[in-house]
Amino acid sequence: MSSLPMQVALMLGETIEKVIPVTLMLAVVFTVLEYFWACNAGPSWWRKREIVTDICYWFFVPVFARTMRIGLLIVTAGVVFNIHDADELIAFYDNGHGPLSQLPLWVQGVLFLVLADFMLYWLHRLFHGGGFWKYHAIHHSSEEISWISAARFHPVNLMLGTIGVDVVLLMAGISPNVMIWVGPFTTFHSAFVHANLNWSFGPFRYALATPVFHRWHHTSLEEGGDTNFAGTFPIWDVLFGTFRMPKGELPQDYGKDEATMPKEIGGQLAYPFRQ
Repeated sequence: MSSLPMQVALMLGETIEKVIPVTLMLAVVFTVLEYFWACNAGPSWWRKREIVTDICYWFFVPVFARTMRIGLLIVTAGVVFNIHDADELIAFYDNGHGPLSQLPLWVQGVLFLVLADFMLYWLHRLFHGGGFWKYHAIHHSSEEISWISAARFHPVNLMLGTIGVDVVLLMAGISPNVMIWVGPFTTFHSAFVHANLNWSFGPFRYALATPVFHRWHHTSLEEGGDTNFAGTFPIWDVLFGTFRMPKGELPQDYGKDEATMPKEIGGQLAYPFRQ
């Protein structure tokens, strides 16, 4: 086996190796939390009708995202900065570059979270309209939302969403070292907001996205599916008029707008191209 295929195989193996313990930890944590503070009655997450589909996404997405993120960083460095040598690429990205890389790492981390969430808010709204919806509809197809639903994304949605935003910010100069703590936070928080929990954080609902906040986004378009676009900071929805958390109410029905969506991952990945 040549060196490149071997390196790719090792990278994929390392990714899966990291995903397994994280998955087990999240499974334990949210099994307990959802048992005591469930938002909606129903079967436990592992008894969902489409649990096999969600598990496939859960392992496919990290592998795809890491591969494409690295590939895009290499391509854009070559096109924008004319860097093609492997050692130069490593040195270029190792600790960031330009003015942003001179900031304390914690400041870079905060900037990364805020800027990424702002861009993803608008990209999320973009995916809810026109020809982009057919890619994002996969994420809204689950009728039983739980923590493991967080990874149900079409590759096109990922490329134009989180992966693209990550590449833009790292290309701007923010150090990849921020991912040491930003990565675990975003993984946990993404699972958290999809968890079947009745948590709204009361008066702090505007500071950090909660399960109730995001579950309203997974209801029908008429009920709340065109609101609560922020992934992390609901302040964007407050500022731009898309915030919805009715007092004393909990969201109930999910995935109704995509009832004809294929249930298996293969059919869902092909779905947008058949429209």
